[in-house]
Amino acid sequence: MRTFWICWILSLTLLSALAQKPVTGQVYKCLPLLLDQQGNDATCPSLFDRDAYQFYLRQHPSKIRGMRVDVQWKARKEPDEQLKVRLELRGVLKDGSPTVRNFEAPVTAGHFSHWTSFLLTGTNFDEFGNLAAWHATLWDGNRLLGEQQSFLWQK
Repeated sequence: MRTFWICWILSLTLLSALAQKPVTGQVYKCLPLLLDQQGNDATCPSLFDRDAYQFYLRQHPSKIRGMRVDVQWKARKEPDEQLKVRLELRGVLKDGSPTVRNFEAPVTAGHFSHWTSFLLTGTNFDEFGNLAAWHATLWDGNRLLGEQQSFLWQK
């Protein structure tokens, strides 16, 4: 009798381990980067140089021609998933009026984290103003999997 119960418990444990788990995901990081006239965010591929060049661009706004926001995310891969990354940006024009831009991109999960980039250039960038806050989310259909937001973001 004891053997029966042990086998029964082991089979239930095995079946529950094999049962399909819901899609899980997370947004790790969101990097808003200013772009110069050539579309570069740095002058060489060094993180220190990138930060220094971003500081330089903030000090010389006439050299800025756009902005790229890179979102790092990860999700567990499932066969019928419909993942998307959403990015909401809030800006302020020189006269103090607020602006809002929303982006969305369909993505495919894998075993490692991925980066998705959103560009704001040209007249869209000029009409947006200065970035005040951002909110990045990862969705599976209508279900929120993960999010990151800036310090100044308020719902």
